[in-house]
Amino acid sequence: MKLKELKDKKILILGLGREGMDTFKFLRKNFPNKVFGLSDQKKVKSEKLKVKNAKLYLGKNYLKAIKDYDIVIKSPGIPIHLPEVDKAFEKKKITSQTEIFLQNCKGKTIGVTGTKGKSTTTALIYHILKRAGFKAYLIGNIGEPVLSYLNKDGIFVYELSCHQLYNLKISPHIAVLLNIYPEHLDYYKGFKEYVKAKENIARWQKKNDYLIYNSDDKIVKTTAAKSKAQKLSFKGKYYSQNIEAAKLAAKIFKIPAKKVKESIKNFKSLEHRLESAGTFKGIVFYNDSLSTIPQTAIEALEFLGKDVETIILGGYDRGLDFKKLGDKISKSKVKTVILFPDTGEKIWKSVKNKKKIKHFFAKDMKEAVKIAFENTQKGKICLLSPASPSFNLFKDYKERGDLFKKYIKML
Repeated sequence: MKLKELKDKKILILGLGREGMDTFKFLRKNFPNKVFGLSDQKKVKSEKLKVKNAKLYLGKNYLKAIKDYDIVIKSPGIPIHLPEVDKAFEKKKITSQTEIFLQNCKGKTIGVTGTKGKSTTTALIYHILKRAGFKAYLIGNIGEPVLSYLNKDGIFVYELSCHQLYNLKISPHIAVLLNIYPEHLDYYKGFKEYVKAKENIARWQKKNDYLIYNSDDKIVKTTAAKSKAQKLSFKGKYYSQNIEAAKLAAKIFKIPAKKVKESIKNFKSLEHRLESAGTFKGIVFYNDSLSTIPQTAIEALEFLGKDVETIILGGYDRGLDFKKLGDKISKSKVKTVILFPDTGEKIWKSVKNKKKIKHFFAKDMKEAVKIAFENTQKGKICLLSPASPSFNLFKDYKERGDLFKKYIKML
């Protein structure tokens, strides 16, 4: 939606988190006299919001105001299948910060998505572009909210989640689609709807656009076939896919291979993504707390190889299938499995050669790390790769990973 189309519309900002407030600040600057609606389930005090010329709809009835507005700018965290939200989608009155940015951006956009690896790939592409002398900006989930960048020109490397892509009617100039595995199935009606959201990164591309996709991923390959853009494919799993995708993005901008190689060598991997957490008492620790699905734990085991002796698994149950993970653990050199509720029991049931593997159930991270120290040999690896979200025991994956590192040093 073009900015000029918003001028005479009644606008409601739905969701007042980081992105929602960024949207409000941007629109307030562009339309200083307009009265906006601000809606959120949380009862935020108006003085904390520091707003003028706004109507507040806070608390349990926060969705009822939707019917009174022409345009609703929805934040990604607001569920999509609430009756009021569904009806607004049907009437085509919902847009998003992502859509407004892509419709009005002056520069080139590189959108990066995938169930896993999108943060690392986004950061790596940005790193390569900056080192090559391009005016580049890191935006989206990994960087800053986007609307404040609309007055700038350059290359915008934009990490895009499935929630930001849902119902999107415009795609970035360069789309990077890394992989698609079942996730967020508590948010969507099913895996097909989740895939459909991801497809929006390339669905609206034109012939002068580019799609970088993973030909090893059957679902991604099928999705890529629908795009009108120029297609560049790569093969690879886990960290190799991040590197291969970034190389192809650099190729579009004609960055010499030597410079790309140097940039990759100097790139520091992100926290909680197969992060080396150090060696203590001779045990090598890896923090892969962002592993929230079985596939990422499988790939972490493949990446680190036979030296993984202990693995910490389990967390919030989203109803995923752990059979393939159980098979991988059964065939690996893992000798100790430490399990958190709620998925810990399901994961253990999926392991076949139970007699060869010790297992422990831990109630918190401190207990898990203590068990790891007691059951891992010097020179071997203890890997935290939970294959499950964190929400039942921890605030988020960051807290889970930070506590892992904290107790390694403490114990």
